[in-house]
Amino acid sequence: MIFDLDGTLVQTEKLKAISYARAAIELCPYDIREEQVIEAFKDVVGLPRREVAQQLVDRFQLQAKARERMSEYGVDTPWQAFIQVRLRHYETMLADPEVIRSHRWPQNLAVLKMARADRYPTGLATMSRCRQAERVLEILDLRHSFDFIASRDDVVRGKPDPEIYELVARELEVGVAESLVLEDSPAGVEAAIGAGMWCIAVTTPFTREGVHKQALLPPEWIVDDAEQVLEVVGQMLEERRLDD
Repeated sequence: MIFDLDGTLVQTEKLKAISYARAAIELCPYDIREEQVIEAFKDVVGLPRREVAQQLVDRFQLQAKARERMSEYGVDTPWQAFIQVRLRHYETMLADPEVIRSHRWPQNLAVLKMARADRYPTGLATMSRCRQAERVLEILDLRHSFDFIASRDDVVRGKPDPEIYELVARELEVGVAESLVLEDSPAGVEAAIGAGMWCIAVTTPFTREGVHKQALLPPEWIVDDAEQVLEVVGQMLEERRLDD
């Protein structure tokens, strides 16, 4: 069983959205409102960091202001400077363990606990960089809940490319057709399906519309109420047993 991290086990997508918004406002304090950037983040959630940053830079016309910060951070492009401003805000939030603990997804964590209790091989496939993912896992005491962890640092292509899910399956020595993924974003769902895996999407306010509009999953495998996720996972596991 393979889990996404951001937006699935912990509500870091919300924190990321806020950090992008604060970075944009820092660059253009009189032209941008926080809620505008948070709403725009819904269109890029789950994509690799470069794509998220570039799309937001273009959408809010941040190129000129971000270019002014390039020498400060020793980077070559406006989107990289924007990322550095955003990371400062994000890491400030991550530095407070209570912020992370208060943004856990208890229902999805219950699925992880069930998987461990039932001795399923468990993996993590996150588009976060290794250092940030390790920080979150340490705070939530989840580091030893996974048999293998893959981050953005471990792959060439980010989600929606299936590379990261294929990597985790290989390391777990489990066939892709026998792998069940718990995701939240359209990019993550596309990556899991592209790898040939079973997938359940537990949507969030940031991803709900996109996952439904994407229509890669049958409605019964899209969970809009997280309280139902254990039941839906049980149904999928039973269906797989019947197929076998």
